[in-house]
Order: sequence, then C-alpha cells, then structure tokens
Amino acid sequence: MAFIRANGIVLHHQVIGRTDGPALVFNNSLGSDFRIWQEVAPAFTDRFRVVLYDKRGHGLSEAPPAPYTMDDHTDDLFALLDHLGIDGAALVGLSVGGMIAQRAAVRAPQRVKALVLCCTAAKIGTPELWAERISAVEKGGIEPVVENVLQRWFTPAFRETRRDDVAGWRNMLVRMPAPGYAGTCAAIRDADLTPDAGRIEAPALCVAGDQDGSTPADVVQGTASLIPGARFELVDGCGHIPCIEKPEVLTRLIQQHLQEAGLV
Repeated sequence: MAFIRANGIVLHHQVIGRTDGPALVFNNSLGSDFRIWQEVAPAFTDRFRVVLYDKRGHGLSEAPPAPYTMDDHTDDLFALLDHLGIDGAALVGLSVGGMIAQRAAVRAPQRVKALVLCCTAAKIGTPELWAERISAVEKGGIEPVVENVLQRWFTPAFRETRRDDVAGWRNMLVRMPAPGYAGTCAAIRDADLTPDAGRIEAPALCVAGDQDGSTPADVVQGTASLIPGARFELVDGCGHIPCIEKPEVLTRLIQQHLQEAGLV
C-alpha cells in the first residue's frame, strides 16, 4: 500500500499483479474503501497490473472540505494514473465508482480500454434523497444513515446468514470521514451523465443485483441502453455490493468482458 499526493490531495492506493500487464483499476462505492474488492481483485493479478485506491474522502485518502464534484473524483483518478505512468486502463466501477468510470470514458476515451459498471447508473437518486442524506450526515455523522445503507447494500439473506461479515462492513462504513461521505453525496446529487452516455466508446458491461436497493436493476439496464453496444447482466440473490455478496459471479463476468474486449 502507498500514499501519493495527486490533484492536490493524498490518495491511498495499492498496485498488485504484473508490472508489465495491462492496467485494471477498481473504483469503490460511496462509503467503502478498496477492501471491498478483496475477493475479486486477486483473480486478475496473473494477467493485469491491478490498481486499487480509496477515492477522496474515503478510507485512508485525504478528505478535503465538502462538497465534491464528479469531475473532482475523475481528476483524482487521472492524476493517480499519471503518477503510476498508466496511459490507458480498463475500469471497474461500483456505484459512484461507476459514475467516475463513465465520466472518465467521456472525458478521455483514449485512456479507457473497457468498462465494467456495477450497480450504477448515469443518474442515481433524486436531489431530495441526497439532500436528506447530506443533512443527516452533517448533523450526526455516518451513524444515523448506517442501517438504511446496509439494507440497500445487502440482501436480507446475506444480513441474516453473514452477520459477522455485515458487522465488519458496518464498521468500515461508520468510520468513513463524514465530510468525505457528504462531499461525495453532493457529487452524486449534482451529476447527470445521461446526456453524455451515448459518447462512451469503450466496450461496456453493466451489472445489476436483482435485490439492489440503491440502483435497481431497471435503472442499471436503462443506463446500459444509453451506452452504444453495452451489455447488461443481472446477478441473482445480490444487493448493491456484488464484490462482497457474489464475488465469484462478478469475477466471472469481469473476466468474460475483458476477454471479449481483447484485453485477456
């Protein structure tokens, strides 16, 4: 693990796998750090140079004052890639991480070789929803929103049978910096990537969980319909975080897509 100053802030990141392989970048959801990929990323280290990082305001990365914009997050990604000497990469983005990936693909199509957009959309939620979430976090920190978020993240079956795991992921969420969480909520609130979705050139796979409480499957599929040539896949028995709840299924889907994109 390492720390660098990129785009004016300290970013926590890790690079694993083949130093001479094509780059594969994983981008996390709101309220999580790159540990959520621990059962997915190792499957790609034999072929790829795998990059994991905590976006601004998350994990061990710096949390500048809120609010943030989607372009702030995208600029951070580009600055990290520049620091690592990576000209182009395949991007796997979950939730807001998928929005950052979409924005990167529009702003710098030559740098994005393939996209896997997990439980995300061109537009997520309503201004009212995000205003309510931001207000709650600004007043009381992460704790007041935790239970609602966990219900959206994980299916009832997972929460019932994997209670220790849920407790651990709850710890991760509640320990996020409140300014970072609220700042990223503002970035999601203000981002509507719908007008630019048709400009995405990279081969795209859109993945949804059939029980996702944050980005329902029909919303994810709607975004897939906007991206030229995008493919849609539904994961059964899965909520908003397939890399935790269904890592084997998500790994297989990513591998298949990267192969079809000519990167494997």
